[in-house]
Amino acid sequence: MSSKPVHEIRLGSVKAAIWANDTDSGVRHNVTVARLYREDDQWKTTSSFGRDDLPLLVKAVDQAHTWIFTESQNGRSRTKGRANGRSEDQ
Repeated sequence: MSSKPVHEIRLGSVKAAIWANDTDSGVRHNVTVARLYREDDQWKTTSSFGRDDLPLLVKAVDQAHTWIFTESQNGRSRTKGRANGRSEDQ
């Protein structure tokens, strides 16, 4: 995995980070989720979610799925265009 996510989704205290991994069969994405909270004067993260966090978690994961799906579709259409000898603008 790279040192920085390629995309982040933040809904309140819930964050979904999308990571790109280069593989022999192309880029694959993974998602990590965390809840941010403040303890004393420091921001911390946890993988534990309370009842009220769950709707935001579901939405963040759904948005991550949509982002990954869109990216993979864009990647396929660019590859198809090159294979046909056309650029994206044609």
